[in-house]
Amino acid sequence: MARAHDRYHRLPYGLDADEQLHLSQRTVALLKAAGYAVQHDPDFASHQVAFHDLTLGGQVANLARRIRDAEHSEDATAALTELVAPADGVLPATVEVLEAAAEFFAGLGADADPHHAARIRSLAEKIAVVTTEISAYRNALADRHTAHPLRPACIGVESTEREASVVCSCPPPSPPAPAVRRGR
Repeated sequence: MARAHDRYHRLPYGLDADEQLHLSQRTVALLKAAGYAVQHDPDFASHQVAFHDLTLGGQVANLARRIRDAEHSEDATAALTELVAPADGVLPATVEVLEAAAEFFAGLGADADPHHAARIRSLAEKIAVVTTEISAYRNALADRHTAHPLRPACIGVESTEREASVVCSCPPPSPPAPAVRRGR
């Protein structure tokens, strides 16, 4: 379900109390494993879950969703950090994968293998350069400390309101200005 400023999911009707508790605990554990901040009673999610339900590509695609939904530069910066972080970012890890693939090709012994290894190393170097450039943009965004003007946080609703966006009185964001076509 979607509301003015967020998305949410509800449990299906008809579940017994044990099923509701199990599904809710698993959801909290999965969200926390994926890196989301989840407010809950400390005893609620008592078990740890390895986050493997999404493919790596699905997890990376969630970074795009987080940036599209970001209301503040801090939110977008956090998602970009996961992409480019030197120790555990997606792109630096991709470079490692390509370097390992190049080593693998180099050791196979067929005539074309050294060429394949060199080409894969070249691709790894290009991704490393792109990572550096994206890191610079990420750092520039981190320095902004600003809310996105077209994605306002809900105002006019008490912070204690359980489902604030249902009663949110904020007007919807303005549509982008139409593109101006210039004559030839």
